[in-house]
Amino acid sequence: MFCVIHLIQILIFGSMKALRYLLMPFYRIWFYALVMVGITIFSPMLFLGTVREQWYKIYFKGARWWGMFVLMGMGFIPKVERRTKYVPGASYMFVANHVSMVDIMLMLYTANRPFVFVGKKELSKIPIFGYFYRRGCILVDRNDPASRRSVYFQAQKRLSEGLGICIFPEGGVPDPKIDLSPFKDGAFRLAVEHQIPIAPMTFVDNKRRFPYSFFEGSPGTLRVVCHPVIETKGLGLEDRKDLKDQTRALIESALMG
Repeated sequence: MFCVIHLIQILIFGSMKALRYLLMPFYRIWFYALVMVGITIFSPMLFLGTVREQWYKIYFKGARWWGMFVLMGMGFIPKVERRTKYVPGASYMFVANHVSMVDIMLMLYTANRPFVFVGKKELSKIPIFGYFYRRGCILVDRNDPASRRSVYFQAQKRLSEGLGICIFPEGGVPDPKIDLSPFKDGAFRLAVEHQIPIAPMTFVDNKRRFPYSFFEGSPGTLRVVCHPVIETKGLGLEDRKDLKDQTRALIESALMG
């Protein structure tokens, strides 16, 4: 009797796994289709928001709606636990763990206030997407010291316009076996130099829902934890390691919990 039940389980779950492998490429293609269709739909707002720097908030609103369009189209339901309240009009350094291509969309949805990403220059080469990416981000070539230095001045300019900054401090997507890579200094150096609070977030489900592994992923809830902000007023560059460790511990605590 046990052998019969075991055989049935193998047939059922084995078939489900095979079906998922067959369907997952279409789910991935659907994601890219949503990204491009969303850009097309919201391109008037995205383009208008890049005509003048003072109109960036129009760009951001279009980008946020684009992000929500992609999330909903993929069957993702954001569920945000806010353990803090962001002060209206204040600038923040938003940081989060980086595990998925939907991290950008979820950050746009969760922060819900104008900010600019500090992102890899390579992404600006993607057709259509790259055009708007270049105009809405601070680009950095991590292999070019001059490019890394210019981030400081570009960030200063954006902050003076009342915007926030977002950096994924791991510097890239970690190996699938690693839950959270060591953080790089950049975000914390900028936060200290500009005396803006750090706003840590944990993306709990992104790795499971839409990882970089091609044959894995599924629709469902995307939980986000918005941790209490970490103040940087009065701190110096010598404090950036403590800030980095404190921020990483907060993000990791929600991942482990």
